[in-house]
Amino acid sequence: MSDDTFLLNVQGLYVSYGNFKAVQDISFSVQQGEIFGLLGPNGAGKTSTLSAIEGLIKFDAGSITVDGYDVLKDPLHARAAMGVQLQSTSFQPELNVTQILQLFGGIYGVDMNRDKLQSILRDIQLEDAAHKKFSQLSGGQQQRVSLVIATIHNPRLVMLDEPTTGLDPQSRRQLWERIEAIRGQGHSVLLTTHSMEEAEAVCDRIAIVDHGNILTIDTPQNLIDRHRDDPEVIAVSRRGKVTLEDVFIALTGRAVRA
Repeated sequence: MSDDTFLLNVQGLYVSYGNFKAVQDISFSVQQGEIFGLLGPNGAGKTSTLSAIEGLIKFDAGSITVDGYDVLKDPLHARAAMGVQLQSTSFQPELNVTQILQLFGGIYGVDMNRDKLQSILRDIQLEDAAHKKFSQLSGGQQQRVSLVIATIHNPRLVMLDEPTTGLDPQSRRQLWERIEAIRGQGHSVLLTTHSMEEAEAVCDRIAIVDHGNILTIDTPQNLIDRHRDDPEVIAVSRRGKVTLEDVFIALTGRAVRA
């Protein structure tokens, strides 16, 4: 497959904080129209990898291109091709939903006329909450607003950091549908998640990361099929059915991470 089919290319990435090596020789690519998941325990290097892609931290070595733009040599074009939804997003507390949409539309140069605003509010089912402050919204409603802001400028690559943390099952399923709709429009999605159910439900491929290294990359089902007979997987599986979580724990260990 040629490089121009990849919207995101991360090659030989190293990130350190003093003497601590957070990311060590991580390489992966995300294809156009693909949902790619980064899975790993706490402290595995997921957030550092995302931060390096976003241009928020300097990396020691390696290369990152987004939509063909090098994040170091052409950061403005690279960032323009990205939309980012963080796990915890806060907006100006005095602004309501409509004002937030108008503000970020202006920042990204998107014309937020009355018809477009109404279309967005209708699409995210917040017409009745248009004049509510962000802090007055439920967790699911806040995530819908955050996702709209991340995609308001129609970016080629959308990055989501733990997008469904704390959501109830209905809100989580609804957000999955919105993520899949983003892919259906030809965009690529890179997400981090602790939810194996989420990874299986929405990700085309996943990379399991631990101690700053990528342990494996494949489709969720291929990972299950490939490891279902491993003694370590059998030892942690419950009720005789091997799941992606069993594979994840077998590869990364049972120890709880801080």
